Amino acid sequence: MTDSNHFIWYSNLKTETSLEVLNNLLEHAQKNDQAFFHIYDEDEMVKDPSKRETGLFFFKGNENEKFALVNAGGGFHYVAALHDSFPQALALSQRGYNAFALIYRSKKAYEDIAQALDYLYSHAGELKIAPNQYSLWGGSAGARMAIRLGNKRELQRLTRTSIEPASMVVSQYTGYSSVSRDDAPTYANCGTNDWIANWQVMENRLKNLKRIGIDSRFQVYKGLRHGFGIGKETVAEGWIDDAISFWEKQINK
Repeated sequence: MTDSNHFIWYSNLKTETSLEVLNNLLEHAQKNDQAFFHIYDEDEMVKDPSKRETGLFFFKGNENEKFALVNAGGGFHYVAALHDSFPQALALSQRGYNAFALIYRSKKAYEDIAQALDYLYSHAGELKIAPNQYSLWGGSAGARMAIRLGNKRELQRLTRTSIEPASMVVSQYTGYSSVSRDDAPTYANCGTNDWIANWQVMENRLKNLKRIGIDSRFQVYKGLRHGFGIGKETVAEGWIDDAISFWEKQINK
């Protein structure tokens, strides 16, 4: 397990994981296969240049398959996509699902995730994705984004188009504790040595979701710290398959 002075709050950074992601993006670039999609139109980007760097990296799965929107953490100071959303999105695509990793503005994260959902719904045919029964994923700050937009009331308040609620939310290592009957079914995980997101707070939230009739599943991993990402070469390795299984359970209800 390694740490980084650049990826603050993150642990278990793996060079081979980053290279796998970058090689995948390079392969698509060599095929002239578009990987990055702006979510704001040209007029909006001219008026606000910060929107030009905001958008979605598309990790393609099967045509017309369901999609996942994945949000990296970074404490709302930066977007740790290379470690905390790209690997998850790549893994999802390798299992046939269409996955999008959002590059958002740290100070306008909720505006950008809402816009991303509007974009995906409006361009579902063009992107060849199924807009129904999608899932929202996130780690740390990104998990808070996923939880908030996974809430039916917040979704309706923040988005402009008519979008159905997410079929489930994946929240990694976040201390978010509130629950609502408008929340989505939730899969969550955390490490016992996480000094930012207390695993017991997370477990209690999932128990409270169950108490109000919302399906949930929680995994805690002994010894892991904050920001373990996809969990390669740790006790959490393979968690993404468990999360996908939980998603498929929601889809098949």
